[in-house]
Amino acid sequence: MSLLFVEYPKCTTCKRAKAFLDAKGAKYTDRHIKEENPTFDELKEWYDKSGLDLKRFFNTSGILYREMGLKDKLDDMSDDEKLKLLSSDGMLVKRPLLIGDDFVFVGFKENQWEEKVK
Repeated sequence: MSLLFVEYPKCTTCKRAKAFLDAKGAKYTDRHIKEENPTFDELKEWYDKSGLDLKRFFNTSGILYREMGLKDKLDDMSDDEKLKLLSSDGMLVKRPLLIGDDFVFVGFKENQWEEKVK
């Protein structure tokens, strides 16, 4: 199984998630979300695979999210508009992301990751 780990290295949750992956001896490709922002097509694929509400992909605690007033705007946006917005700046995307062949995890929940990372 190939794993893609999408992170912002300064994020403390991302650091914990990476330490977890390393402790498990997981093989993964590491990707810096600010330097290599997810594309519209990637986000669409991950969203479809995740089974989550698209709002879950937004970094609601981020400065940019608050500055843009997205809390009040997301409900009136289409999925395509949300995906375009997410693909415009990696800092809008919740992280870390762990993408496998048959799953996408948004945020780090150790018990959830434990099931897939062996």
